[in-house]
Amino acid sequence: MAIEAVPQSGLQDLLSAGLLVMLRLGSALVSMPIFNSPAIPVRVRSVFVLILAAVLTPVAAYLPGTELHLTAMALLGEVAVGLCFGLTLAFLNEAVLFAASMMSSAFSFSLANLMDPNSMVETEVLGTVLSWFGVLVLLSAGLHRTMLAVLMRTLVTVPLGHAPIATRSATTLANMASGIFFSGLQLAAPVVAAAFLVEVSVGIVGRMAPALPAQIASVPIKTLVSYTVLIGALAVWPGWMEHRFVALLDAAQKGMHA
Repeated sequence: MAIEAVPQSGLQDLLSAGLLVMLRLGSALVSMPIFNSPAIPVRVRSVFVLILAAVLTPVAAYLPGTELHLTAMALLGEVAVGLCFGLTLAFLNEAVLFAASMMSSAFSFSLANLMDPNSMVETEVLGTVLSWFGVLVLLSAGLHRTMLAVLMRTLVTVPLGHAPIATRSATTLANMASGIFFSGLQLAAPVVAAAFLVEVSVGIVGRMAPALPAQIASVPIKTLVSYTVLIGALAVWPGWMEHRFVALLDAAQKGMHA
């Protein structure tokens, strides 16, 4: 029985679709905090992207509305879609790091720095610990699988060759980035408030009884109270992170549909 050869036009469409899918997936995985970790070798990440692209390309190439013209706008559009969705997890991780920086300064723990293996820069010890805690929450909640599923669904909602590069999309991404500061403030508010109350209490005691060494005891008391409040606040972090992730994901989808 003779084997039918693949038509040249069909093979060219598959190769074009494969390139566009690889750009979308690769740009997303490069910006995700879990997949872009230096602990994962580059070859492993490359093979993972190739496997996903090989699985999705035969389907994505023939979806309704797909245009497989390799123009500069099409290539840049696929990179923009991947970055927009991949940065949702990155913004969430940055909010945790910003909150950790605020909390470290609040209870006099900002002088101890360690080399973060993920970003390869010196960060506070508390920032490194909370960053790994955030990664564990993302993995335990399955948000990395949710992100991959959303990327696959974008092949239907935003077909290949139709990725938008518009001012509204850039504005949406900027708004998502600006939310880092407010989100970090929400996470750090209980600890910062507790440290402030300890400072005020120590100041009042020092004013009422100047003979007592209130200032000497302020640092250990503030650290103890702040750690106690932080341990209690960690119980609500997983739910907050899931809620924030859904909000960022909705914003990214709206930006793409713009």
